[in-house]
Amino acid sequence: MSVLLVALTAVAFAAGDGSWSRAKGAGKLVIGLDDSFPPMGYRDASGKLIGFDVDAAEEVGKRLGIKIEWQPTAWDGVIHSLNAKKFDCIWNGMTITDERAKEVAFTKPYIMDGQIAIVNFKEKRFKGLKDLKNFKAGTQKGSSGVEAVKKLATAPTELKEYEDYPKALLDLEAGRIDVVVVDNVTGRDMIAKRPGKFKILPGMISKEPFGVAFRKEDAELRGKVQQTLDKMVKDGTMAKISRKWFAEDITNPKKW
Repeated sequence: MSVLLVALTAVAFAAGDGSWSRAKGAGKLVIGLDDSFPPMGYRDASGKLIGFDVDAAEEVGKRLGIKIEWQPTAWDGVIHSLNAKKFDCIWNGMTITDERAKEVAFTKPYIMDGQIAIVNFKEKRFKGLKDLKNFKAGTQKGSSGVEAVKKLATAPTELKEYEDYPKALLDLEAGRIDVVVVDNVTGRDMIAKRPGKFKILPGMISKEPFGVAFRKEDAELRGKVQQTLDKMVKDGTMAKISRKWFAEDITNPKKW
């Protein structure tokens, strides 16, 4: 059994490790994040921290009866900072990987991220990923999209790499390329902000689950958060938050 599988299936928490009692006694859960990652967690024009992860975590805190305290931190070295006890968990669109699971304890995935294909809203040639033929693709230079393009059933006639995704979408809108391969949450955020301009082809090119990361010894605290997230999925709260940020529910495991 892989480290990742163990991390995802071992959701029961060990009673008595003191981690939940510690947080409850302090009256707060301190969360580390990169506060410049829309739509998961970022600053609005007034400097207020907003985003999908922010709304979800604040609801968890409300249900647990504790305050959520956000601790912005550099993403490079964020796991080291967690294990150095600078905060209680990392809640910031963190992809669950076998390598990371050796150092931290993840919750079950709460969103299935990955690489998707975006086309113009009125595009009729392509109804799914398997329909892509004789097409020009674009993605951000150095992104996971570059590798994801190689996983498509048919290679593009041309692959253009852009400084950022907004520039790729400008070319897509102008018809200079046919498809933009982009990170799922990033792509959905951009589409939600420009309704009626673009659409996503059904399916994912690759899948990258997001989880909340805790120190391995804090199984009790992780368990409390997991139980609360499970209830939020069941009662529709996560779906409601998802629709706010992505215009649809991408938190339902049955749709992954």
